[in-house]
Amino acid sequence: MAKDKTLYVCDYCGQESVKWVGKCPSCGKWNSMKEIRMPASPSASLKTHPRSESEDGTPIAVHNIVAASEPRIDMGDAELNRVLGGGLVPGSLVLLGGEPGIGKSTLILQTVLRLTNKKVLYVSGEESARQIKLRADRLLEADAKSEDNGLLILTETSLERIYTQIEQTKPDLVVIDSIQTIQTETIESSPGSLSQIRECAASLLKYAKGGGVSIILIGHITKEGTLAGPKVLEHIVDAVLQFEGGQHYVYRILRSIKNRFGSTSELGIYEMKHDGLRQVCNPSELLLTDDREGLSGIAIACAIEGVRPFMIETQALVSTAAYGTAQRSTTGYDGRRLNMLLAVLEKRVGFKLAAKDVFLNIAGGLRVTDPALDLAVIAAVLSSNGDMPIDTDVCVTGEVGLSGEIRPVSRIEQRIAEAQKLGFQRILIPSYNMKGINSGGYKIEIVPVRRVSEAVRELFG
Repeated sequence: MAKDKTLYVCDYCGQESVKWVGKCPSCGKWNSMKEIRMPASPSASLKTHPRSESEDGTPIAVHNIVAASEPRIDMGDAELNRVLGGGLVPGSLVLLGGEPGIGKSTLILQTVLRLTNKKVLYVSGEESARQIKLRADRLLEADAKSEDNGLLILTETSLERIYTQIEQTKPDLVVIDSIQTIQTETIESSPGSLSQIRECAASLLKYAKGGGVSIILIGHITKEGTLAGPKVLEHIVDAVLQFEGGQHYVYRILRSIKNRFGSTSELGIYEMKHDGLRQVCNPSELLLTDDREGLSGIAIACAIEGVRPFMIETQALVSTAAYGTAQRSTTGYDGRRLNMLLAVLEKRVGFKLAAKDVFLNIAGGLRVTDPALDLAVIAAVLSSNGDMPIDTDVCVTGEVGLSGEIRPVSRIEQRIAEAQKLGFQRILIPSYNMKGINSGGYKIEIVPVRRVSEAVRELFG
C-alpha cells in the first residue's frame, strides 16, 4: 500500500514545498509553512460524483463552446445581490468570511429563508437542527413556519455523506456552515486542518461546476483578520466576501474581495437589529449627525464605494501634545495618508501641526479608502485646530496631491447629485472636474477649487 505524501504549504500565499523551510521562498514570511498530508493516489482526493460527469475531458475549440448567459439567482437581498454582481451565479462557489459573532450565519439564514421558489440545503457542522430552527423563528417567523419554504436542514460533517444527501434532495443551493468543520475520508487528519480544508473546497468546486449547484461556504478568520486555512482556498472559490463590523457598532459592511462574475469594489451595508440584519438602502442619512450646528472638527465628504455614492462624516480633534511627542491616531482611515496630508498642510499652507496631537475618526465604524476623502480630512483638521465650525450645508470632495493641488475624482456627477438629494447647499469640488459639467442643471452651488489654500478660504473665509 502506497504511503501518503507530505507537503508543506504556506499559510499566507499557498506556496508548496516538499520539505520544511523556515522562511517562505515566495512571500518571505517566517514560520508560515504548515505540514499537510496528501493521498498517494491523485484521484483519491477528488472523487468523481455522478452529477459532475458532464464532460469527457477532451479539449474544445473556443468558438464551439456555447456560452449562453444563465439567469442569476435573485437572493431577495438588494445589498447581497449588488456585492455578488447582480445575484448568485448557478454553479458558483462563494466563500463568506468574518469574525465570530459578526452575523455570517444570520445573514445567510435570513437570506435563504426568503428563497421560497428554490430548494436550499443548509448543512451545519456547528449547530444542531433545533438551534437553527430557533434562530429561523426569530428571524422570519412566517417564512420559517411556512410549508412552502424549500429550506432543508442537515447536521453533518462528513463530505461523503453530504454528497449523498445532495444527490437525494437535488437542491438548487447548498450552504455549508462552516468549511472548517467538514472532513473527507480521503484525508487522515482532523477537521479544520490545512489538508482537510484544501481537499474539501477543491472537491466542492468540482461538484458545483459539474452539477450546476451553487454552494456558499461560511469560513472562519484568524486573529490577524485573514481567512482561516491555506491561501489556496481563496484561489479555489469563485467569490470571496468579507463581513466586517465592530461588536460595538450596529452597522455591518459586506465587501467583495474577489469576484469572478462581478466587480470587487461593491459594498453592502446592513444594520444589526434584534430580529436580524436590515438592509441600509440610504446609508448617507444614517451616517450623518443630526445636529452639527456649532461643532468644530466635522467635515462632510461625498465618497464612492463601487458605484454607490454616500455622505460620510469625518471627525477630527487637534490638541496640544500633552506628553511632548505628538500622536497620530486614526479610526477607519489610513494613518499614513493622514501623516501625508498633515505634511502638505505644514509645507504648502503654513499650518504648524508638528507639536499637536491629531485624532481622526470616520463616523459609523466604516473604513473608507476613497482618495476623495482627502479634502474632508484637511477641512476637519483645520476646523478643529482653529475651533472654527464648518457650515452644516457644505460638503467637500477631492484628492489632495503632494504639491497642495486638488486633484480630480471619479463619478463627480453622482457625488453632486447625492449631496443635492440630501439638502446640501454648497459642494467644493476639484476645478478639473468642472469640464463637461452643466452647473446650471443642479440646485446646489458648485464651488471649484484648485489648491488647498483656495479650499481653506472658501470654508473659513
